[in-house]
Amino acid sequence: MLRIAGVSKTYPNGVKALHGIDLTIGRGLFGLLGPNGAGKSTLMRILATLQSPDAGQVTFDGLDVLAQPQAHRRHLGYLPQDFGVYPGVSAVELLDHLALLKGLTNARERREQVHALLRQTNLHDHRKQAVSGYSGGMRQRFGIAQALLGAPRLLVVDEPTAGLDPEERQRFHNLLAEVGEQVVVLLSTHIVEDVRQLCSRMAVLSQGRVLCEGEPQALVDALAGRVWRKTVEKAAAADYRARLPVLSERLHAGRTRLHVLAEGRPEDGFEPVAPDLEDVYFSALSGRRVA
Repeated sequence: MLRIAGVSKTYPNGVKALHGIDLTIGRGLFGLLGPNGAGKSTLMRILATLQSPDAGQVTFDGLDVLAQPQAHRRHLGYLPQDFGVYPGVSAVELLDHLALLKGLTNARERREQVHALLRQTNLHDHRKQAVSGYSGGMRQRFGIAQALLGAPRLLVVDEPTAGLDPEERQRFHNLLAEVGEQVVVLLSTHIVEDVRQLCSRMAVLSQGRVLCEGEPQALVDALAGRVWRKTVEKAAAADYRARLPVLSERLHAGRTRLHVLAEGRPEDGFEPVAPDLEDVYFSALSGRRVA
């Protein structure tokens, strides 16, 4: 169980990245959803012990993460948003090197784990290829392989599917879902579909604050009967934004399809529509902006 209590962080330039974050995360996939600049990567780096908060506490299975970072790292797998690789070094060589750095000193056990992870991430046939020459999706799968070295109980992944094509994103989803059956996985993303497909619990983070938290379907159900849709000419969208609480705008056959949050029909021409997780996301963000 990962517990985050009152975690705050302000950078030397005055930017307040986190404001008293409180979250409790159990086994399985937990989605931390938010726009760029929300503070997600700051929180991920704190959980990975790469930087310290100004205030707050983090514990994992009773261990004080901030007080005992070395002990925490033995149970941690981390895939940052961006990671570098040595040029010209093959996947099997690099993964073996990283395994050694992580404390897997027995050569036979290390070799077995390296090859098992390359098979699990569907990279074994490309194990002799330099990771620097991998496609974006292959490199992300290699990132998961290195994060899983040492059988971690907590896996932290930061924006893992950004820039991937739909096929590679689905392959990555399947891999994360498999891993999430056994350990705590914290998935940071700005892509609603990642959370919808993968996560049994989630939170929306914006401007360093948790705006809502819960089971995705329960959050969607809470908007039932309150989301309305109308398709208008693109030129008219600005007028509707000025008058109504517009959640989102989506192009549809050259026109603009509006989703509006309201307790009753906002105007003639609007029809009720079943809410989805994107409506939850934009509803949370719009509430934060109003507050």
